[in-house]
Amino acid sequence: MSATLAATILGVAGAMYSGIPLQLSTAIFTLLFAVLVHAGVNVLNDYFDALSGTDACNTERLYPFTGGSRFIQNNVLSLTQTMYFGYLLLIAAILGGLWLMLQVGSGLFLVGVTGMFIGWAYSASPLRLNSRGFGELSVLLGFLGVVIGADFVQRRTFSFTPVAVGLPYALLVTNLLYINQFPDRKADSAAGKRNLVVRLSLQSAAWLYLLLAVLALLWIAVMAWVGYLPALAFISALPLLFSLRAFRVLHQFAVKPEKLLPAIKLTLASMLSHALLLTLIMVWNIQ
Repeated sequence: MSATLAATILGVAGAMYSGIPLQLSTAIFTLLFAVLVHAGVNVLNDYFDALSGTDACNTERLYPFTGGSRFIQNNVLSLTQTMYFGYLLLIAAILGGLWLMLQVGSGLFLVGVTGMFIGWAYSASPLRLNSRGFGELSVLLGFLGVVIGADFVQRRTFSFTPVAVGLPYALLVTNLLYINQFPDRKADSAAGKRNLVVRLSLQSAAWLYLLLAVLALLWIAVMAWVGYLPALAFISALPLLFSLRAFRVLHQFAVKPEKLLPAIKLTLASMLSHALLLTLIMVWNIQ
């Protein structure tokens, strides 16, 4: 849930940087409903992974980052209970989102419906986007959508600012999902989940991790140069050094998933540290 928390705060901070006064109550409700969506999507992902058999046959998972929550496999919840719980969370998010839309404008409906559909289609049949190689794109669009939605609730109109603010973060979140798939590669392949890590050779897949990090760095530099981000935003790129270290570990041990835990932790540190620094920089430079 930390990824959703950071995305929401980035969206709010981006609106404040644009000169929009903070509306704390709507920001809190935005965070609450975004977390409900994230939780619902995670629970349903566990459900559909259990249906496919991915989690059950995963013997190389790195707890607690990969291989699912194991609630079903450890008999905490039944398969049916997990399904109902996931959809109940999404229904609660929908009701809350509709109420919030009445407060801030119908544009939020577009953002919410798109984000929820992407989250559901990530693992749900018949689309199963991650199994078809579109999981990374889904995560990128989903978390960028959280930033856009949080900005919209404050601004009450659409703007390019949340795209400028949120795209590097969304790329780094995508890298977290991406590297988490390396320890799950054998289980995913056996269950027919043809994500990019399964489709590519291990060495080629490792280089894609570096590409996503470099794209995040380039976007920060360009947006600061053209003025959509503060000039000091380049400081928020410093945590990408964690991503570079993670890539070195991944490149060396892609074939040894048991050795990838440090790289996963470095990827998480890169993602959250970037979000924190960029948030502080934007708040410091409020117009």
